[in-house]
Amino acid sequence: MNSCVKSVFLVPGHPHLLLAADQNEGWQRLNQAYGEARKRIEELNPDLILYFSTQWFSVIGHLFQANPKPKWVHVDQEWHELGSIPYEFVIDPDFAKSYADLTRQQGYHAATVNYYGFPIDTGSIVAQKLLNPHNKFPASMVSCNIYADRDEMLRLGHAACSALAEQGKSAVIVLVSALSNRLWVKDIDPAQDAISSAKDHEWNLKICELLGEGRLEDVAQCAREFAREANADMGFKGIWWLNGLLGHHNDFSGKCYGYEAVWGTGAGLLEITPKVPILPGFSLNFESESSVIQAMEAADPAFRGQKSGPEEDAPTGNSPTENKVSRSVSAPVATVQAQKIESQKAPEPVGAYPHARREGDFLFLSGVGPRQRGSAAIPGVTLNEHGEVIDWDIRVQTRAVIENVRTILEDAGSSLDKVVDVTVFLTDMKRDFKAYNEVYAELLGPIGPTRTTLGISSLPTPIAIELKVVAKP
Repeated sequence: MNSCVKSVFLVPGHPHLLLAADQNEGWQRLNQAYGEARKRIEELNPDLILYFSTQWFSVIGHLFQANPKPKWVHVDQEWHELGSIPYEFVIDPDFAKSYADLTRQQGYHAATVNYYGFPIDTGSIVAQKLLNPHNKFPASMVSCNIYADRDEMLRLGHAACSALAEQGKSAVIVLVSALSNRLWVKDIDPAQDAISSAKDHEWNLKICELLGEGRLEDVAQCAREFAREANADMGFKGIWWLNGLLGHHNDFSGKCYGYEAVWGTGAGLLEITPKVPILPGFSLNFESESSVIQAMEAADPAFRGQKSGPEEDAPTGNSPTENKVSRSVSAPVATVQAQKIESQKAPEPVGAYPHARREGDFLFLSGVGPRQRGSAAIPGVTLNEHGEVIDWDIRVQTRAVIENVRTILEDAGSSLDKVVDVTVFLTDMKRDFKAYNEVYAELLGPIGPTRTTLGISSLPTPIAIELKVVAKP
């Protein structure tokens, strides 16, 4: 079965890139990046292009453009001096109806719009003009509800995937959204445009790097923090829509075509391409955000808690280290009833959770540490007379953790060689990474699961390492 999604683009929707690119070198570079993306879409040859633009606001539920050929002349309400934009779209109304119906089935208000002169937003028009100027591919558009939370955006994205499958169509997905969205509030010389906040610039660089590495789930996990720190466009909720459409994982290849300032905001043009087929049926994940922010701070101390005023010069920014916070690939809809797994050999859980849980074709293990069952002692740990940790051997702990993983998997009817994804938490990345990595390479390296290593400040018990594992049964 073919994938519902051929590729995904995050693009800026500022009219400057279409109408005034020659006024700023960065704007011109983004215009050229749009050209590269257009060629890429033509090579992909999708059945349709699905747009989600943060500039198409809705208040009650979600709207879906169903006019087969909307045609008008648009003038941006903020940048009217740049001129008018005549446009004409070719829309897939059948897909719009299917998408709206499936959104209603998720419990949300949804309606198609098919009215002559119904306005189309600047972002969708700019993206269409630069990516699909001759309507080679039919389009579809869904609105951005300004009150939608993460749960709703995930479900709206999930409905899009289901609609594509129902229609038997493949799509290129286009999220029209700025990164940081703090505009200059005074007139500037367009040629001298820059990101209006140094902190915004740092955040933008990190988001571009993560998406450039295909790490969609990591970006989705830190979207709230990004929104708070960098005034992200519409709270960056569009990234949750993508997360719901594509599934909760980092199994993508990525490319950053360009990142520039547009009137103080952060404008990035990026692509992520699924490495595995995107099909309906994966499980939605509504857990709260993980420790992505701690990972970024551990990787880059200069990033921790800094604030910058709107007049500061933007720094070049630092890049995250190897830390890649990954949620495991979500399982398809279970054909076997979900099953909690309690091992009688692995260390007792320290909270209200099972050792593992089977969902469909995957086993999801809770965080596993190096403790031994029936004992409070921790392998490789030296305590003082007050019970405080004064030293530890990360090699011993790493071996103990992996043995505990082996035990849980075997009690669940699986084995260590069926591990497909590992998230590793280290409390002292600088000290322990090299030694832990050597033991890991010995025991799990030949198996070849995907891996994420995250530096965090502490774990619930005085251990230095914990593993979060996904395996096949």
